[in-house]
Amino acid sequence: MDILKIKKLCRTESIEFSRHVSDRMFQRKIIADEIIEAILNGQIIEENPDDYPHPSCLILGVTIQKRLLHIVVGVTDTKLWIITVYEPNPNKWINNFTKRKG
Repeated sequence: MDILKIKKLCRTESIEFSRHVSDRMFQRKIIADEIIEAILNGQIIEENPDDYPHPSCLILGVTIQKRLLHIVVGVTDTKLWIITVYEPNPNKWINNFTKRKG
């Protein structure tokens, strides 16, 4: 996966939000601007090139307000699909939230 391609798609109107992520955003009080901020300064920490229907990855990023977010995105040539987003749980992650425990 190419973080530069993901960031480029994020800067255009090429983002699609799944129903799942829209529900989770509401529950977790995360707005679309925060997701974009986190992607634009984020890094890929996991890749899933064989995911269906699109290859996906997990991005760790931080918002302007210093909120850490994990964002799962699916990537095509023309679209960035936001699949889910959450604040990483320190009990489940190590190495500054870049590696799962266990």
